Amino acid sequence: MLYHYIYLTTLIILALMLFACLIRAVRGPRVADRIVAVNMMGTMVMVMIAVLALMLNEGYLVDVCLIYAMISFLAVVIISKVYIGVYEERLHRTQSADDTAADTEGGMSDGSI
Repeated sequence: MLYHYIYLTTLIILALMLFACLIRAVRGPRVADRIVAVNMMGTMVMVMIAVLALMLNEGYLVDVCLIYAMISFLAVVIISKVYIGVYEERLHRTQSADDTAADTEGGMSDGSI
């Protein structure tokens, strides 16, 4: 009976931490903060599933936890790849705009005087 209360307390603490990570994922000042918060939320959900497996004496929940770990890892990798693609596109667009502005300024100063 004592273990039941320990497991329940652990689940409550993890739920509060999960909520704090959710806030960071929504309000994070940078995309990197959001990605780390999503990864941390996945890890905490895996721990919660593992604690539930111990609390309920259900072995199949460990399998669910392992599958969730793989899916969470793939989700973070995909989100990171998308963010890198967006960042490179912005960088390329900014460099193209700077090159266009430099060409326009250079053309006016050469031919106008």
